[in-house]
Amino acid sequence: MTYIRHAGPNDAACHLILAHGAGAGIDSPFMTEIANLLTARGIGLTLIEFTYMAGRRTGGPRRPPPRVDVLVQEYAEIIELVRSRLQSGQIVAIGGKSLGGRVASLIAEDAYRDDKISGLVCLGYPFHPPGKPENLRTAHLATLTCPSLILQGERDPFGNRAEVDAFALPPAIRFHWLSDGDHDFGPRGASGFTRKGNLSSAADAAAGFMQQLKHPCD
Repeated sequence: MTYIRHAGPNDAACHLILAHGAGAGIDSPFMTEIANLLTARGIGLTLIEFTYMAGRRTGGPRRPPPRVDVLVQEYAEIIELVRSRLQSGQIVAIGGKSLGGRVASLIAEDAYRDDKISGLVCLGYPFHPPGKPENLRTAHLATLTCPSLILQGERDPFGNRAEVDAFALPPAIRFHWLSDGDHDFGPRGASGFTRKGNLSSAADAAAGFMQQLKHPCD
């Protein structure tokens, strides 16, 4: 069963549904920090753990993620649940960290066209497995019209800036690059940048993006 946690103001103008990455749940340092930063910026959050990850909370074994279509169905059901508890007029966006962002991106176009969401926010999108740039996960992104923001470390092994800049992606997708950042936005020690600064920059960009989204009824 999916595990859900709400955070931030219930009456926030913007509400973001965020799923975790493949190997760690919503209590990971990354998810905890980004959630705190987003709620401090007035964003309402629903943090979700897919069933395979949530099972660990009750002593279940560590399991790898199931097929992506299973996660897509699970995420789609959460969108309906969250929308049912929000107030009229609130902006809803979906997204997640790495795997969670990929799953959200697979739902985004249909959900956007059905007026269920207003945008997509991906934190470290897994454009390809590390060391396998030929195995791209971008086909569905090529025709995306849903307003989207991808927050990506400049040296992310799942898709660095040089690689991603060469992709033919639609104008609906915006990027915010985290200086010298890895998959968790952490820079190298000698870079002159900090992980704290990059996370704050990511939260600023995500909050600003969401505040510019339009409600489906507008």
